[in-house]
Amino acid sequence: MQDYWQTLALTLRLATLTTLLLLGIGTALAYWLAYTRSRIKPLAEVLVGLPLVLPPTVLGFYLLLAFSPDTGLGRFLQHTLGLRLNFTFTGILIGSLLYSLPFMVQPLQAGFERLPPSLAEAAATLGKSRLTTLWRVLLPNCKPALLSGIVLTFAHTIGEFGVVLMIGGNIAGQTRVASIAIYDAVESQHYAQANAYSLVLVGLALLLLLLLSWLTKRRSNYSA
Repeated sequence: MQDYWQTLALTLRLATLTTLLLLGIGTALAYWLAYTRSRIKPLAEVLVGLPLVLPPTVLGFYLLLAFSPDTGLGRFLQHTLGLRLNFTFTGILIGSLLYSLPFMVQPLQAGFERLPPSLAEAAATLGKSRLTTLWRVLLPNCKPALLSGIVLTFAHTIGEFGVVLMIGGNIAGQTRVASIAIYDAVESQHYAQANAYSLVLVGLALLLLLLLSWLTKRRSNYSA
């Protein structure tokens, strides 16, 4: 029973940290993508959206190789920075950040692009900095998109399997999240245990979908 609650707590911790970190990273990246005129914007959008079509095991495999001490990056991380990422919570957190990135960036970018240009122009006329404009003007006017990004990122991270398994393995209390625990329980024919984890994830999924549906309707009303 202790392992059960420990696994659920680790799952929620991973989803929460991923969502909070991507809230900052994703907002900045979405703002840049929405307003930049750089020639590399199409490439950046493709790279951000790549996890949507890339099999998670492929991303996990290449991250596993990149973090290995047999590679230049892995050696630098481990020997210079003293940072070991494979089969650690930090490693699966980095993998989750990369794999869930589009679920935060794309709703926010769409929200920024729907805002009338006059909002940012008026703020600039009043002498407001870009950071102040983003924080005080743009984000408050695209709250439904922001909340959708938060819900989608959290829900997606809770259900992650391939990336987490490849980078983190199945270490109790460190990298074993609920999706991996379900797979492990089924492999061991412990179906009651698998059902106990699954029911929690189903309940969370239903709550998150209801919240997302409400946010979508609110966004539609806002646009109208």
